[in-house]
Amino acid sequence: MTDDERAAALLQAAVDEAFPADLQSAWARHVAREQVLVGRQGIFTRRMRPFGYEFSFRAPGTDHAAASAWSALQHERATGHVLRATFGRADLEQAAHGRWLFVRMPRSYLVGDLPVPARPDRLVIEVADHVEITPEVLAGVRRLRERGYRIAIPGFVSRPGQRLLLPHADFVKIDVRDLDVEGQPVVELARSYGALLVAEFVEEHWLLSHSRDLGFDLFQGNLLEQATVVDRSAAGLARQLG
Repeated sequence: MTDDERAAALLQAAVDEAFPADLQSAWARHVAREQVLVGRQGIFTRRMRPFGYEFSFRAPGTDHAAASAWSALQHERATGHVLRATFGRADLEQAAHGRWLFVRMPRSYLVGDLPVPARPDRLVIEVADHVEITPEVLAGVRRLRERGYRIAIPGFVSRPGQRLLLPHADFVKIDVRDLDVEGQPVVELARSYGALLVAEFVEEHWLLSHSRDLGFDLFQGNLLEQATVVDRSAAGLARQLG
């Protein structure tokens, strides 16, 4: 346990002690009634064996198609919801089945303004594609990697910021629907620092075959598994999130 993790644990214990038992019971009843949904889609190996899951924000009555127009605060709240629904709840393996959890994160989580769950053994941090790659973000990504977290670049199309992230990435995800335009040069650049390549949006059999021919390591898309909604409402709160 690091000094930061030890301090967080002591703070959590102090907060727990500060709340009277009746308030703790009321909060437990609220948690038991709250609907906690999260999106999940599998990521598979070349042999079509499960490797991990990408978890994404889901909530009743929310227009997820409008996420591209969200504010920074909305992105933070959505990410916080996903982390609470996964690492923040007990019985994680009911949702994760012992595999890697890929979660897209905005700037505040990358630079340390908001806490990341202390599970580098399970969590893959995807750098959200709307994040501007500044020196502060790069320094934050390096710190996270030094703590053992894996880093992923989603939607790689060789933007300048994405190229800056490449030396620090363990996974690079490419939309295979764009390969007829981007082609082999982008694939070769994406693998140039040794990252595993993830073919995203594998929707047709020919896309799976083509991405295999290009040497992709992992595959994600509705052809392989439809994204589903997992209800985590029945799982109690985990003791500690970050």
